[in-house]
Amino acid sequence: MRTKKGLRLRTIGREYIVSGEGLEQVDFNKLIALNKSAAYLWQEVEGYDFEVQTLTGLLIAKYDISDEQALADAADVADSWIKAGIAEE
Repeated sequence: MRTKKGLRLRTIGREYIVSGEGLEQVDFNKLIALNKSAAYLWQEVEGYDFEVQTLTGLLIAKYDISDEQALADAADVADSWIKAGIAEE
């Protein structure tokens, strides 16, 4: 899996938004907002190949959660990124 090229995480106030860098990436009908944990994961894997297990390990290292909870959360994040079109398998 990989985040799509041309997208960058931006902070607007207290919100984390994934947006396109060039005009070809801009779709004003769809803004992708990430919570703090998803933004952390995005920053860690942006531009690199990664798996759900990668995200799981990052969550375990950063937060005091169980392996099972981290895996479930990582799978949800990865699935939501793919559905939103900001990551690809």
